[in-house]
Formats: sequence, structure tokens, C-alpha cells
Amino acid sequence: MEIKSFRKAGHFPSLLSAFLYFDVSFMIWVMCGALSLYITKDFGLTDIQKATMVAIPVLGGSLFRIPMGILGDRIGNRKAGIIGMLLTMIPLTWGWLGGDTIDQVHWFGLLLGIAGASFAVSLSLASRWYPPQYQGLAMGIAGAGNSGTALATFFAPKLAEAYGWHAVFGFALIPLTLILFVYMFLAKDAPNQPAPKKLSDYLSSFKHGDTWWFCFFYAVTFGGFVGFANYFPIYFYDVYGDKAIVGGLTKVEVGYLVTLTVIAGSFFRPLGGYIADKIGGMRFLTILFAGVSLMSFAIAYVLSTPALNTFGFMAILTSMLMAMLGMGNGSIFQIIPQRFQKEIGVVTGIVGAAGGLGGFALPKYILGPLKQSTGAHITSFMVIGIIVLVSTAIFYAMTVMWRRSWASREDVSL
Repeated sequence: MEIKSFRKAGHFPSLLSAFLYFDVSFMIWVMCGALSLYITKDFGLTDIQKATMVAIPVLGGSLFRIPMGILGDRIGNRKAGIIGMLLTMIPLTWGWLGGDTIDQVHWFGLLLGIAGASFAVSLSLASRWYPPQYQGLAMGIAGAGNSGTALATFFAPKLAEAYGWHAVFGFALIPLTLILFVYMFLAKDAPNQPAPKKLSDYLSSFKHGDTWWFCFFYAVTFGGFVGFANYFPIYFYDVYGDKAIVGGLTKVEVGYLVTLTVIAGSFFRPLGGYIADKIGGMRFLTILFAGVSLMSFAIAYVLSTPALNTFGFMAILTSMLMAMLGMGNGSIFQIIPQRFQKEIGVVTGIVGAAGGLGGFALPKYILGPLKQSTGAHITSFMVIGIIVLVSTAIFYAMTVMWRRSWASREDVSL
């Protein structure tokens, strides 16, 4: 009965379109990470250079998200999505027919951020169609498009083995084109689409302290998810690859292992939104933050304990870590539309950009440098566990303040 009322409450074809657009875009956005073992082999990169290569597309997503969010608010999310997909074809073609130097890889990787910027458009398209009591579920379904990461990590290594990594970018044009046509026919802007505003009106969202706090917390959850998704191929091959241990995993098998962890993070996101609708996003996020910290420490402990350090056990731990991060993403976007109903497009763009910056910083400034300086990944997960533990305490303190300031609002699910 609840599912039936959910479908009647909004516009399911637009929700489906938002999911598909985000799904194919996320697949494209993380392709440098999915192909990292092949790209880095061609150019002989160091640990830090590897981390930089997979982090640059995430940085691009951050840079393009705010403009895409503003574009969606001004011309409608349907038109903005179409423009986004057409522009995404440019770096895919460059990666297919060019990309002969690492500098070129960096540049077309940066432009792949246009695909990552789909976040601001797709989630806004879905959110505007649904009332507050269904925001968590609607945003979770649309946001489950980050499952596109699993498509990239599963298929890209196999295609690269058969045709070379350049060709994989060309193959990606096929599903992008198909979904572009589906989106054009099914997506529809919600009737409550706001009238275009001045640029100063959008930038005024930065004046709200809550905007910055949402940015920080989303940089932890989404930044963790996308940062690990891009870096995990390098991490698992370093620790369990056939050049690291006898009987180790091949590059394609590493892709399968990464796919498992990504699926956990992607498909638990709607569940996170659903649970947040039921028990409150603030309460659930506090639990998830604490869980992410605990899981990071557990991974560090396993890495330092040879008897436990098997890729099967590590797959379970990393999948649990990614599941918690995925549910955290869904929970945060259960709260944001309730706080910023009129500025949802630009705020999701700002917060999404911050999440992308977190995903850029994780491999660039933590995973890569600590691996190169210590020769192992143990310290990285210890540092991450400490950062998230501090974030948990800060988030709990913020929820106390939010409950007081939002208590009088009837449309908020605390």
C-alpha cells in the first residue's frame, strides 16, 4: 500500500529518468578508476601519481556541479540533463581516439566531471516531484544511480583486456546515447519548478551555516564512497594482486572484487533513505558515521594481522564500509530538501560539489601519499577512522542544535 501511495505521490517516469541519467553518468565518471590498472601500467606511475589520476575526474565533478545545479534551476532539469549528456560525449571521444599522454588523460578525466555533475540535476529532478515524507526514498532511488560504478568496475577491465583501455571509452558512448533518448522522452520537469533567479540569489545559499555543515558531512560519506570506488582497484591489486602474492588476483578479478564493494554502497543507498524517512535522518546518520569509523579501524587491524588478511574477509569488511557510506549518502539527502525546499537545485549542487572534493582529497592526500611514504595501506585506514570518529562527534553536536531550531516545523522528519 505504501509503495502504491509513493508512486501516486510523484512522477515515476521522471524518477526513472533521473536514476538512468545518474547511473550512466556515474559509470562514465569513474571509468578512469575502473581502468586505473591498465592506464597506470602504460605510463609507469608512482603511488601518488596513480592516486592523482583517479582523483582528477572527481575534482572535475566538483567544479561542474554548481554550474549544473544553477543551469537546472534556470532552464529546467530536463534540458540541463540533455545538455549534460551531450557534453559528456566530448571527453569520451577524446579518451577513445586520444589520451596518448598522461597530461591528456588528466584533461579528459577532468572533463569527465561533467558526468559527475549530473548529481545536481538528477537528484533535483527527482526531489521536486515528491512531498517531504517521501524525500528519503525518492532521493535514494535516484541516488542509487551510483550503481553505475559497479557497471564500470565489472565491464571495463574485461573490455580493456580484449580491446585496450582506449576502446572502453568509445564503448561507453553506446549506453550514453540510448539513455539520452530515453531521458528525452520520459523526463518531465515538476510543476513547482521555481522561476529563474539572479546569480546573487543562488550564491546567497553560501551564507547559511547549514549549507557548509551539509557540505562537510557529505564530503565524508559521498567523498568516502567515490574516493574508495576509484582507488579500490589500485588498493586491492597492491595487496592481493597476482604480482603481490602467490595465487593472487588478476586485474579482471580485482574488478569483480571492487564491483562487489560498489554494489553494496550503491544498492544500500535507497535503504538508507527509507530508514531515514522512518527513524529520522539525523539519528540514522549518527549511527552510520560511528559504523564507518569502526569499520575503518577494523580494516587497518586486518591489514596488520596476516592470519586474517585474506581477500575474501577483506571483501566483506570493505563491502560493509561502502554500504554504510552509501546509506549515509541517502540519509543526508533526506534532510537537505527539508531544510532548503526553494533552493534545492543549487544546494544539492553545492553539497554535491563538496562530496566530490572529499572524493578527490581521499586518494590524492591520504591513500596515495601514505601508501608511498609507508609502503602499506594500514596508516591510511587508521587516519580515516580517526577523521570519521571526530566527524561523528561533530555531527551529534549539530543534531542537538538542529532539533532545537527545527522543532517547530511540521514537515521535518528529525
